[in-house]
Amino acid sequence: MEHPSPYIDPQWLSRPAPEVAPDLIGCVLVRQLPDGAIVRGLIVETEAYAADDPACHAYRRRTPRNSVMFGPAGVSYVYLIYGIYHCLNVVTDLDGLPSAVLIRALQLEGVPAWIAPQEKVKLHRLAAGPGKLCQTLKIDRALNGTPLQPDSPLWLEHRSDRLQRQLDTDQLTLTQTTRIGLTQGVELPWRWYLTKCPAVSRK
Repeated sequence: MEHPSPYIDPQWLSRPAPEVAPDLIGCVLVRQLPDGAIVRGLIVETEAYAADDPACHAYRRRTPRNSVMFGPAGVSYVYLIYGIYHCLNVVTDLDGLPSAVLIRALQLEGVPAWIAPQEKVKLHRLAAGPGKLCQTLKIDRALNGTPLQPDSPLWLEHRSDRLQRQLDTDQLTLTQTTRIGLTQGVELPWRWYLTKCPAVSRK
């Protein structure tokens, strides 16, 4: 499916998270720092969280922490886990219906300039997990509620035509399985990743 613009708009994201999550695999997350530096990464792993999902932060009620999830699609939802790791989510579905996709892993296009040169830096593991992703891309709660649009600190771009053809012809495939690290909703097969990709957090 070709798109007139490379940028993913809120309308494309205004669908249930379990529909958006696999469609985001192969799309690109772009992080722009205040100094203009840009880091790009291929989304290779996602998890969906929906309103009727017991694992969803908004399952019980609206709170200051999860209020962004109740808003319109196309903004970031960033939260802190274990008091130290940030996680980046893309708000999806209709305004008022809490739903989001967790970006679990990226295949970065290059090592960010602010990472000190080290011989043992493995590019494919720098963003292999939601906490590592946010640490590497300098994403924290200050970016919670950020509109995902061009020239903002964060935005999304559609799959390239080449990657889409590879998926259409089964040169690349997606694996669908259950989500990681949950105590509720563990049976839902709402995690997707690019099969055989070395940047996936866990096979």
